[in-house]
Amino acid sequence: MLMPESDSPTPNPSRKREGDSEKWLLTGGTGQVGLALQRLAPAGVEIVAPGRSELDLASVPPLEALLAGVTAIINCGAYTAVDKAESEPELAYAINAVAPGVLARAAARAGIPIVHVSTDYVFAADGAGPWAEQATIAPASVYGRTKAEGEAAVQASGARYAIIRTAWVVSADGSNFIKTMLRLGAERDSLRVVSDQRGTPTHAGDLAAALVQIVQRLTADPSQTSGIWHCANAGETTWHGLATRVFASAASHGLKVPATVEAIATAEYPAPAKRPADSRLDCSKIAIDFGIRLRPWQEAVDAIVGQLAEQEMAA
Repeated sequence: MLMPESDSPTPNPSRKREGDSEKWLLTGGTGQVGLALQRLAPAGVEIVAPGRSELDLASVPPLEALLAGVTAIINCGAYTAVDKAESEPELAYAINAVAPGVLARAAARAGIPIVHVSTDYVFAADGAGPWAEQATIAPASVYGRTKAEGEAAVQASGARYAIIRTAWVVSADGSNFIKTMLRLGAERDSLRVVSDQRGTPTHAGDLAAALVQIVQRLTADPSQTSGIWHCANAGETTWHGLATRVFASAASHGLKVPATVEAIATAEYPAPAKRPADSRLDCSKIAIDFGIRLRPWQEAVDAIVGQLAEQEMAA
């Protein structure tokens, strides 16, 4: 859910006329954000989301045919298996680092903008947030390093771009922390959840609505400059805090929840990839430049749990 500013820019004659049809090429159309984007397609916009057989990000084919009539590219596709990336660095590099550059250079040749979704994992594992866009990046994992290289490739492409960093994406679709907690909570009486990693949960639908607004600005206003912006729901929490909210909301809907949710340290839950201890994102720039402010993460989580509860009752 967006809360746009009331003083948004007034259109001028040099911008694309309202009502002109658009065609957006979307990668990652089966992911959480990609699915939400397709549901939010504005009137007059066709979103084309090719499958892997047409557009495999591990080995991007020639894009001329796919770009016919396309007015913008939205790259939501990524290798997001953070721990698995440690043992599959070549595949993660191909999808997260090489593919964004190929897409962005194609956008440059076509004279169209590209919106590229990136991650909080580009920041240091031991640094302190909230992180502003200009903060030094120092990724500690293969996933983070490949995403950072993808950002650099987009920036060097010559295309007009918007790089949108986000974090802790959750929704009623796909696999994510909320759905994992609800599944485990229905199976177990007690759970142990990390409490010393701080971050900013993001509802995939809220992020998708922000991306739509950004793409519309880029296509309507050729003077809109390129840049990096952070976008996440308002507020902050830990994984334990997020789990606690999930179960409180689930209980209000009559779902089974565990009796106890124990807070543990990261050291008690070893994983192949290093996570940022503090990956909170400062989202003030996107509010200033685009008038985008996302609702508090608690409201977003409650909405997702409510949707999942409805689905369960209807099953």
